[in-house]
Amino acid sequence: MKSSITHRGGGAPRESVRIRRATARDAKRLTRLVRTSRAYEGHYAAMVAGYRVGPDYIETHRVFVAVEPDTDRLLGFYSLVLAPPELDLMFVADAAQGLGIGRLLVGHLRGEAERAGLTAVRIVSHPPAEGFYRSVGARRTGTLAADPPAVMWDRPELLLPID
Repeated sequence: MKSSITHRGGGAPRESVRIRRATARDAKRLTRLVRTSRAYEGHYAAMVAGYRVGPDYIETHRVFVAVEPDTDRLLGFYSLVLAPPELDLMFVADAAQGLGIGRLLVGHLRGEAERAGLTAVRIVSHPPAEGFYRSVGARRTGTLAADPPAVMWDRPELLLPID
């Protein structure tokens, strides 16, 4: 898939972005993106400190990456689990924040979910990302309680309708 996005500041303009299925060779880059994300700084850091996106995970799930077409530079990725339907992971590289990559990934996710016959996708959101998910059409359905020691804070639970 090749999609155009508009530049909204913060880095070089992106005339096009390619979304492709992740391969086992992407595992280290995806792991690095998760572990270094500014979204998980401070008290959220413990959740991703030892996190690993391994080749086995990529082969088992529908993982898609957004890359620059000429350089294959990683801009973001998401993982869709089909049963039960859930957005398992979604990250946008810090340098690509504000460029529309997240919205592009959600649009792609909707297409994948529709092709799989899904009518909605559950999202358990990182608390600071709830506003983004609501802006792309997800609606809050509840709160998932903290589960120490893995997750020390409550998380918003949302549902993204698939049209």
